[in-house]
Amino acid sequence: MRVNLNKIQQFNHQDVQILEKEPLFKGFFSLFKYRFKHRLHNGQWSQEIEREVFERGNAVAVLPYDPVLKEFVLIEQFRTGALGRVEQPWLLEVVAGMIEEDERHEDVCRREAQEEAGLELSELIPIMEYLPSPGGCSEMLSLYFSFVDAKDAGGVFGLDEENEDILVHRVPEHEVMQWLQEGRIINSATIIALQWFALNKDQLLADFKHE
Repeated sequence: MRVNLNKIQQFNHQDVQILEKEPLFKGFFSLFKYRFKHRLHNGQWSQEIEREVFERGNAVAVLPYDPVLKEFVLIEQFRTGALGRVEQPWLLEVVAGMIEEDERHEDVCRREAQEEAGLELSELIPIMEYLPSPGGCSEMLSLYFSFVDAKDAGGVFGLDEENEDILVHRVPEHEVMQWLQEGRIINSATIIALQWFALNKDQLLADFKHE
């Protein structure tokens, strides 16, 4: 039986009163302090609440897969946010990038695939959009999948002006799925994209054979 979420989730933006939005910092990213009230589940209103929100814009990410070689193309790069959290702050990830004003998602996917991995993407298949950390960050991430020809993939990529140092890996599908099960992949976009692939693999490959 399918559940209608609109019947479960009763609140929307009209159930929030934003009293103040104070800018605290503006640089490559921005930080704001919100002062607000929101409707409670008992029908009353909350007390006045203050929360800081990290605003970094929105992003896309794409999982490249070669259906002939049965390999994924993943990238490895240093991540500051992983310092002190994991033994190796160089993470295995899907290709990803920030969306600039008025940019189309598909254009960003193709640009980042070239810049980060030297890849030409085929048709982009939407996976989902989600909020990676809505408790304190406003970023919306749009996930995609694409078939690629990975036979020449490899090397180090990235933009010098952005201090990027990105190593490209071709990894057999069974190995990547084993890493996923073992918890070796800890980037949320990569985890979600790989789980989606596992759920949709049969249909994806059937569609590819009929192209």
